[in-house]
Amino acid sequence: MNPAIKIVPNKKLIGQKLSFSYSDYRAFELWSNFMPRRKEIQNTISSDLFNIQINPENFDFNPNTLFVKWAAVAVSNFEVIPDEMEKIEIPEGLYAVFHYKGDQNNAANFFRKIYTEWLPNSNYELDNRPQFEILGEKYKTNHPDSEEEIYIPIKFKS
Repeated sequence: MNPAIKIVPNKKLIGQKLSFSYSDYRAFELWSNFMPRRKEIQNTISSDLFNIQINPENFDFNPNTLFVKWAAVAVSNFEVIPDEMEKIEIPEGLYAVFHYKGDQNNAANFFRKIYTEWLPNSNYELDNRPQFEILGEKYKTNHPDSEEEIYIPIKFKS
């Protein structure tokens, strides 16, 4: 694992959110509701999809701990927000950016390695900002050749 370390600028996004836990994982429900309506969002700046996770402070990765998951797209402004959608801003900050290739069956193991192997052995610690994945042109739902970028919020160890 050799992530790129990047300062990611502030991002404006519009989408839908759900709160759930890993033991009651409802991402499919979230994305099933969002995808048919994503074209209603005006002022999009790319076709990339953002899978955003907002963890509570001191998130413990317990299977029953609730977090908020967003399905969203980046926009240039918040002038028009479709019904039943909301805005979210991701503040500028330092991120470890991992390239992931594979289907969703191996994703949990990949994330486990980030948090239990790479992060503890790096010069960084988790920062309390949104984690997100960018699902771009090479993303293919549940396909072994699917590719995405994983953005983990970090800060230098204190």
